[in-house]
Amino acid sequence: MRVAVIAEFYPRRDEPVLGVWAHRQALATAAAGAEVSVFVLHRLVPPRRELGRLWALARQPSSARLDGLEVRYVRYVSPPRGRWYATWGRFAMPALRRALQAAGKFDVIHAHNAVPTGDAVLRCGLEVPVVVSVHGGDVLWTPTHVPGGRGAVERVLSSARLVLANSSGIERLAQAHGAGESRVVHLGTDVPAVVPERSPTPLIATVAHLVARKRHADVLEALALLPGVRYLVIGDGPQRSVLESLSRRLGVSDRVEFAGQLEPAAAAARVGAAWCFVLPSTEEAFGVVYIEAMAAGVPAIGCDGEPGPSEIVAAGGGIELVPPRSPAILAEHLRRLLSDGDARRALGARGRETVLREFTWRSCGEHTLAAYEEALR
Repeated sequence: MRVAVIAEFYPRRDEPVLGVWAHRQALATAAAGAEVSVFVLHRLVPPRRELGRLWALARQPSSARLDGLEVRYVRYVSPPRGRWYATWGRFAMPALRRALQAAGKFDVIHAHNAVPTGDAVLRCGLEVPVVVSVHGGDVLWTPTHVPGGRGAVERVLSSARLVLANSSGIERLAQAHGAGESRVVHLGTDVPAVVPERSPTPLIATVAHLVARKRHADVLEALALLPGVRYLVIGDGPQRSVLESLSRRLGVSDRVEFAGQLEPAAAAARVGAAWCFVLPSTEEAFGVVYIEAMAAGVPAIGCDGEPGPSEIVAAGGGIELVPPRSPAILAEHLRRLLSDGDARRALGARGRETVLREFTWRSCGEHTLAAYEEALR
């Protein structure tokens, strides 16, 4: 089976971890038996606050071979994100259609996200079954925050042969936004052969883009109630200076390390030393970072009511849930886990078992290939 994977978020020369989950799913599907080619919608106009990246965007090669996969970067230009994001598929379509036609015939086209990738694919007018993955933004953000977003998302999801969701909660939202045939396909993670050695002193860790909805501020406020505990923050983003200032105001800056963006292997090694992984984020469709920590036997904490953490709990556990925007309750959960070694190790072991059973890349690849076969039927 020959498959074209279309993605907006995918590793690039200047952003090697961007959309790495899409790359890993493509690799897993290839390992399961599909012949996979990847096409990345490479927009050449950076956000105004990142104009310095224009040269880096222009220098991205038009093709590359990543871990054995052929990846083509399809360049296009479109208006600013703001009120134009729902139309980006229209601007990307001509270049994408040329790239797909030049690559030959595909049996299935798999678009990551309805907007702009799924929209661009459908506009190409190719007579090939289209599978669309919904990772969260299409149903949690675009319909309500982007002009024309709801119509664009519903048009794409209702036209797809099959819609894949990363959790049951996201599948229900996709169906409410027009999806017909759908199924849940979990993303995966690597599982280390042995459980890493923990830090000798209490350490909690977070891996996430530094944006408000990830609620790093809640963790900092909880940390102020936990003397002697250190906090490792892996990731970067527009909230970094705000969070650094908050850590100083709370008097915990000497116990917080802002490590910045790390390569996946380096991030996994750092998290493996933590006593607990904590990410009380909202609008969390799945959250690969939870299962990455759990794979190393590190117990996780997420937010109650969010599709991703709730899915992991239902799959077998290894993660505890706290109410959103509740630093004091978060501090109580952390205090209990950090002070009770037996409970912490038991939760970590349960999480590792959950990952081995439900969230490996091998399982993801097999279920993705099965979804393609279903789309063809």
